Amino acid sequence: MTEPKSDALVSTQWLAEHLNAPDVRVIDASWYMPGSDKDARALFEQKHIPGAVFFDIDDIAADDSAPLPHMMPDAIKFSAKVRKLGLGDGVRIVVYAQTGVASAACRAWWMLRHFGHNDVVVLDGGLPKWEAEGHPVTDAPTPPRERHFTARANSFLLREYDQVLANVDTGREQLVDARSAERFAGTADERWGKPGRIPGSYNVPFEKLLNSDGTFKESNEIRGVFRDAGVNLDKPVVASCGSGVTACVLAMGAYIAGKKHVAVYDGSWAEWASRPDSPRASGTS
Repeated sequence: MTEPKSDALVSTQWLAEHLNAPDVRVIDASWYMPGSDKDARALFEQKHIPGAVFFDIDDIAADDSAPLPHMMPDAIKFSAKVRKLGLGDGVRIVVYAQTGVASAACRAWWMLRHFGHNDVVVLDGGLPKWEAEGHPVTDAPTPPRERHFTARANSFLLREYDQVLANVDTGREQLVDARSAERFAGTADERWGKPGRIPGSYNVPFEKLLNSDGTFKESNEIRGVFRDAGVNLDKPVVASCGSGVTACVLAMGAYIAGKKHVAVYDGSWAEWASRPDSPRASGTS
C-alpha cells in the first residue's frame, strides 16, 4: 500500500478497508454554486457512500446573522448541528465531495479543524474515484447517533475583514486568492459584485493544485505551484476566494506541502466587494 500524501488525506483504498470501523464517520459535504441546477442534498439521497451523512454547508456552516453565504457560525451553533449528525469527540471524520474537485469537502475539513476537531481527513478523489474503483454506494439513509462535540475555536485559522484590511498596509501575511486568473485580474464577470482583487494579493487558481481526476498533486508539485505564483510557504499565508469555499483548497494544498496553519478569509471577495470603502486592484500586474 502506498504512503498517503498527507495526514489530511485518505485514499479510497483506506476508506474501503475502514468503512465499518466504529471510530470512523463519513460525511458528504458537497456544495454547488447557485444557478448550477444541482441539489447536493438530493444527489446525496440518491447515491452516497454507505454510512455517510450529509453535511450541508449552507446550514451548518452558516452564520444566520451575516448577509453573506455560509459564514462561520459560532461554536454553540456549530457543535449543536454536527453532534446531531453523529460527529464528535473520539471519531475520525472522513469528508468527501460528489465531484472530484473537493472544494466544499476542504471547507468542511477547515471548519472542523477551526473548532478543534483535528482528526478529520478528506477522501482524495472523492466519490468519482470511489465509484470508478467499484466501491459500493447506496441510497439508504444513515440514522445518526448523536455524539458530544467539544468546540474550541482556533482563531488563528480564521481572518475577518478588518484584519485583512489592515494587512493591505502592513503586508505581514501573504493573501493568496484561489479564483481564476481572469477573475483575479478583474477581466471576467464576477458573481460576487464588482470585479477586481484585494491589493497586494497573489493568485493561485485552486485547480492548479489538483490532478485531472480530482486528487491532490504531490507535495513537491504543490510547493512549486505556490512558488511560481510568488508565494513563500515559509511565511504567513491567508487564503481567500469568492465566498470562502475554494480558499480551503489552498489551505489544504499548503497543508499537504508542509504549511500546517493557513488561515482563511471567511468573507472573501463576496464581503470585500460589498464594502464601499474596500480598496481594489485590477489588471495583470
